[in-house]
Parts: sequence; C-alpha cells; structure tokens
Amino acid sequence: MKLSKKNKQAEEEKKQKLIESVKADFLKRQEERKTFEVQWQLNMNFYMGNQYCDINGNFEVENYEKKYFWQEREVYNHITPIIERRLSKLSRVRPKMNVFPKSNDQKDLQSASITKKIIDSVYCSNEMQEVICEVTRWSEICGSGFYKVIWKQSKGDVIANFDNGEQLKTGNVEVVPVSPFEIFPESSTQGLLENQRSLIHAKAFHIEEIKNRFGVDVEGENINIFTLDKNTKTLGSATKVAKTVRENYAIVIEKYVLPTKEYPHGRLIIVCGNHLIYDGELPYKNGVDGGYGYPYIKQDSIPQVGCFWGASVIERLIPLQKSYNAIKNRKHEFINRLSMGILTCEDGSVDMENLEDDGLCPGKVLIYRQGSNPPKYMQNESLPYNFIAEEKALLDEFATISGVSDVTTENYVTKGLSGTALEIMIEQDENKILMSSDNIKHAIKQVGKHILRLYKDFATLPRLSKVVGDNGNLEIFYFQSGDITSDDIVFETKNESSDSFSQRRQMIFDLIDKGILNDEDGKMSARMKMKVLELLGYGIWETSGDLKTLHSQKASQENFKVLSSDFLSVCEIDDHQIHINSHIAFMLSEEFSSACAQNSGLEEKMLKHIREHKKLLNIKGD
Repeated sequence: MKLSKKNKQAEEEKKQKLIESVKADFLKRQEERKTFEVQWQLNMNFYMGNQYCDINGNFEVENYEKKYFWQEREVYNHITPIIERRLSKLSRVRPKMNVFPKSNDQKDLQSASITKKIIDSVYCSNEMQEVICEVTRWSEICGSGFYKVIWKQSKGDVIANFDNGEQLKTGNVEVVPVSPFEIFPESSTQGLLENQRSLIHAKAFHIEEIKNRFGVDVEGENINIFTLDKNTKTLGSATKVAKTVRENYAIVIEKYVLPTKEYPHGRLIIVCGNHLIYDGELPYKNGVDGGYGYPYIKQDSIPQVGCFWGASVIERLIPLQKSYNAIKNRKHEFINRLSMGILTCEDGSVDMENLEDDGLCPGKVLIYRQGSNPPKYMQNESLPYNFIAEEKALLDEFATISGVSDVTTENYVTKGLSGTALEIMIEQDENKILMSSDNIKHAIKQVGKHILRLYKDFATLPRLSKVVGDNGNLEIFYFQSGDITSDDIVFETKNESSDSFSQRRQMIFDLIDKGILNDEDGKMSARMKMKVLELLGYGIWETSGDLKTLHSQKASQENFKVLSSDFLSVCEIDDHQIHINSHIAFMLSEEFSSACAQNSGLEEKMLKHIREHKKLLNIKGD
C-alpha cells in the first residue's frame, strides 16, 4: 500500500515537472518571438488606420503625441487599399486540383478519380474559400498564416444513437485558419515548418469552453488574446484597434514533438493551467510515406531567407506612409497659413485676448493705440513646388514597392499607349504578386495532401459523400480508406491571378470566330455548345435542353442507387441504349466488383435491370 502511494506520488511529481517544463518552454519561445510579434502589431495598427505609433525600446507599440497644438495629424491611409487590392487579386488563386494515379492500372485510375472527388467534397463542406481568405489576410498583414488540418470525430454522418442522447458519427476532416500569434516554433531561424523539431500552438480560451472541451476547471485571468500576455494593455495601445484583452480566459498549450528514437511516433503534450490534459503520441499520420507530422501548413506572403516567418509588404510601406502623412499635413498647415494669415501688431497696441479669440473677422471694429501701427498680415510665399513633387514621388513609390498599381489612375490611356502595351503593363503588374500567389497554391496543395492522408488513416468504414460537379450537378459516390492509393496532387491550371473571367470569355469568342470549335461539317455540335456555355459560366441551366446528358446523369444515379436500394425501376421515357451502356460500364468497374463481394445478389439484380432496358429497346425498335 505504501509502495502504491509512493508510486502515485512519484507519478504526480513527474506530471508536474512535465507541466512546468512545457510552460517554461512556451515562455522562452514567447520571448524569442517578441521582435516579430511587435512588428505584426505595428502592421495591424497601420492597416487599421492608427498610424501615429511606433515601437519603443521595450518592444511595445505605443502612440506618440504631436509636438504643437496646431499640428495637423490626419491619416491619409494608402496601406489599406493596397492590401485590399492585393487580397482581391490573390482571391482568384483557387486552383483546381487533380490527383496522379499510383500506376496505370485501372484500379488506380479509378482511385485517382475518387480521390479528386474527396478533396472537392471536403473543400465544399469546410467552406475552404473562406478559410483560404482568412489565412491569406493573416499572411498579407503579418507575413505568415497557418492552416490546421485535423480529424473531427463529432462531424460526419450519424452511424449510431445511444440511450443517453449521444451519437456516434463517422467523423470528417476540418480545416481551421490559425493566426501567427498562436504559433511558437523551436527556432525562428529555420525556414521550413517540417524542419522544426517541435512546435507549440498556444491559444486563449474562456474557462467555460475549456471546461466543456477538456473537462478541467482552471482559474481565469485577464489575457491579451493576441500576444497571450497576462496584462491589461490592448494591442499596440491603439484607439482604432479592437480591444484584445479578455477576462476569465486561460491559455491552452499544445506542444508537438516530431518522432525521435525515444518517441518513434512523436509526442503531443497539452497543458492548461496546472492540468496535464494529454500526453501521448502524435494523433495523425499526415507525414510523407505514412509518417507522423504536424497538422499545420504555413503560408507566407514574402519568404525571408534564414527565417521561419514571412514578411509583409506593409513593413516596406510603413516608412512611405509616415512620410506621406507628414508631407500632406505640412502641406495643409502651409495652406492654412496662406488662407488664414499671420497677424503682426505692436506690443500693447491692441487687446490681445480679443484679437486672439476673434482674429480680424469681417465687420470687426478694431481699436488700437493712437500713434501705433495697425495690425496687418504677414506676406506669405506661395505653396512651394517641392511639396507637390514630393507627394507625387511618394505615390509612385507606393506602387513600386507594393507591386500593386492601377492602370486607370495612372492616366496611361490618355498617353496614347496601344492596347497591346496596356496588356503588357497589366501582365507585368500581375507578375509582381506571383510569388505570393505561388505560396498560396503550395499551401493549398499541402492541405489537400493532409486531407487525403487523414481519410486514409480514419475512413475505415464505407462512406457516402457528395460533390457538385463542374456543370452544377450533384454527384454522389462511395469510398473508404482503401480507395485512396495516392496523394500526388497536381494543379489543373497554372496562373489564375492573371487569367480573369473576361480574358477567358474573350478567348472563347476568338476561337468561335475562327471556327476552331466547329466539327467536320463546319457547324458546332450540341455537345460543344454545352461545353462553351459551361466555360462562359452557364453550367447549370444549359444542360436542361440536352437529353443525352440528362439520360446519362440519370443512369449514373441509378448505378449508385443499386448499391443501396432493393428495387430499381425502368421508365418508358429512358434512352435505353444510354442506360444500358452506362450500367455495363459500371458493372465492369472495380467498385461494383467490391460491392458484389459483399452482396452476392447484386450482380443478378443489375442484370435483371439491364434486361428490362433491352426488352423495351427491342419493342421500341420494332
């Protein structure tokens, strides 16, 4: 009994040492990341319009006051529209992904087709457009953003209901955007996430949410949800930045350690307060060749050599923005002097308080001492040309450094440039953000690989999923982990940032005018018309008039119904030849063979359905 108590006490001491070591490691990394973190805070302040602030000697962002009461301190924000324009261009980077089959075997070819549909389905269910936009906003403002790809057991279809009201679900992949404020690498000098030996993800949660999620009671504190400091300072002390300090919050620390000799499957430690929530191996085999790895993907705006964190274009624009604000405010101060004037008067010649309050307003009766000179305005020079020249130079520099310009505002059209020259200039402007768009595509590809690896590991039971096809039709398909034989993802398109919808539409019209899309009879076939309309963006309603397409879609739906339905009827209006060909192709597929292995009567059921089609086809032919 005493030995048991000693073992229990030793285990508790070991647990407390582990908790303290994780906390100490977190504080160390938090201090090492301080220089990058304070730059992100400054970027956010300038983006949100609080531009009279800077970094002090204590690595804090603080506002500075004006030196004189008469100084103009207006903000002429060019950073926000530049970032919004970059985000607008980068929002077009949503490449379609395809999967290379593992081999030329028919089974691997079918697996690649199913795998592509799995990725499309997950992207739809996770609303990946919004997730990518959120991560891109973080990367454009702070330099880096992160995706967290995890398996959520509480998602998916219900497969069992329990008496206590709980449900057992199939589970599904969830992709979560993560801000750089929550990520703490082991070293900020190692550029690649995969080369970090360990990684900490720390985030502040309300104590009630911690109780519901982990079942532990922790003491709440006032925590800055961005910097995770336990103080009452808001982000950058900025009046235009939302309050970032929350009450009754606590920090949850997740420490991920890559596989080592001591821990061949890696290690995950979750700590909150004085509680050790989890200590075990890494949860996901999301690494290369089925290895364990981090569930995170990093997306940089501008990669930096020898640095884990990416850079934001805002860092380059801040000095320009400060100079532009200064030149505009000094210019307005000069104009104020010109318009309002500066009075000069002899000492004691007038009532100074009255003159300071009212000035020389129209109709004013000014009394001055007899024998003295009346007050008069000083003669000011006109606005110097240097103000105008410097302002224009700064505006040009904004476009040069940011890589974003607007041809319409540059007045190039009035300079007599040809359409070809304008197209070249637009293409050059698009190429300036090519690096950022390539980083987004690389991150999206990695997200797709993580999704497939999680499904291969967790989707052990047959699953029914659905996806909207290119022509707007709903496609339903079955799959399980064994159907995923490859995660070699490639992109179907190259550079979406310079390939706008208007350009694609014009290219299609040019092909039609040249007759390239016509058949050997010099006419455009019904199928080609459908494809052209689909490329023009009318991919839902135009197929309603194409009976062959509708019959083919109906036959495909029947192929999947036969796997679950006990009865499959034949309709008189069916195009029986199309249905017969579709059903025979389905019976020759690997998917149907696998289903027949589990249900011996499935083949006869399908053959009976085909015979009914042939019978009606023969009657129609007679």
